[in-house]
Amino acid sequence: MKLANAETLGFDASRLGRIGAYLDENYIASGRLPGLDVLVARDGQAVYRHTSGKAREDGTPMATDTICRIASMTKPLTSVAFMMLVEEGKVALDDPVTKVIPEFASLGVYAGGGGEVDFFPARPAAMMRMVDLITHQSGLTYGIQNRTNVDAAYRKGRLDGHASLPGNDHFIAELAKLPLEFEPGQGWNYSVGTDVLGVIVSRLSGMSLGQFLKTRIFDPLGMVDTAFQCPDSKAHRLADAWAYKQGAAPELFDPAEKSGTRREPRFESGGGGLLSTTADYHRFCQMLVGGGAADGTRILSPKTIQLMTANHLPGGADLTQVSRALFSEAYNAGAGFGLGFGMTIDPARALVPGSAGEYYWGGIFSTAFFIDPVEKVHAVFMTQLYPSFIYPIRRQLKTLIYSALTDSRA
Repeated sequence: MKLANAETLGFDASRLGRIGAYLDENYIASGRLPGLDVLVARDGQAVYRHTSGKAREDGTPMATDTICRIASMTKPLTSVAFMMLVEEGKVALDDPVTKVIPEFASLGVYAGGGGEVDFFPARPAAMMRMVDLITHQSGLTYGIQNRTNVDAAYRKGRLDGHASLPGNDHFIAELAKLPLEFEPGQGWNYSVGTDVLGVIVSRLSGMSLGQFLKTRIFDPLGMVDTAFQCPDSKAHRLADAWAYKQGAAPELFDPAEKSGTRREPRFESGGGGLLSTTADYHRFCQMLVGGGAADGTRILSPKTIQLMTANHLPGGADLTQVSRALFSEAYNAGAGFGLGFGMTIDPARALVPGSAGEYYWGGIFSTAFFIDPVEKVHAVFMTQLYPSFIYPIRRQLKTLIYSALTDSRA
């Protein structure tokens, strides 16, 4: 990938160079991360790239084309797919979810029980709308939240989007048996809502989610390495995944040679199942920065992107006021939530340089991206350490990037 001139695009090249030096000293040399790849761009043009460390336990170096598990960075892609169907008039944000998922007709709200006893009869729930799914205000949850008996039931049923689930219909049927955490629209809880959205995309399009993403987004944008499975022809480029271990070096978690990502998934998780590369996700970001188009290929309209990146939390709240989640890929202070993206509504409250209106997300293997529509800056960060909340690397990376910006457009 050829880099554009950083100075021409309003960056101090020497300050950009501090990014790699900082990451190598504090994360690679210390062994906190095995390997990493970071790309910084402005106006859709890459101005900085740093790749270091190892992709595999055997010492295979991290490369610019290393394939990584992007986990919840799948969510923005699924959300874009859904909004493409909204643009086509096949569904609306205020449609009831039961229009496409009739299995949810009898969903109720948690009223007690669970664990070693049956759930108590659930209270009837208010209508769940499509917008509740895409904004995580549906009342659904994740087993990884580890807070409630409902979360525990998700873990028991492997309902966090596990690739071994026997397909879309099984996933929906099992969810329909469990109560919601709260009334739709009455709180924010990071959840499998985007997995349900992926099922909706599949049912409305008549294609699998993977087929829709490939034909409508990946192929048009040239995202050649993004998929729900790593084929044998690319297996040599797949990274190992490691897990954090307190007081010790990260331990091998999912070796590439034996990884389940090598097999075709039974369930394509719209919330967390994709593999990708820095270059591919950069293409996705270029499209978003371009108001829904990149290199003449239009995916969405500019007004749809604007709607997706507005704060949809009630009353303009930030996540500190409405979040019930123990875990998400966002820092809550100064952060709102749009249609598939976290977003910054107040940089002063977030205590990190940036712009109001900036949007972003990350994955549980510590991958991340952000887009600043004011400065037209975006960045993609890849690594493979589970879980993602151990180190403040995303905040540090943003600070380093903005410290290199010399020409602000705000």
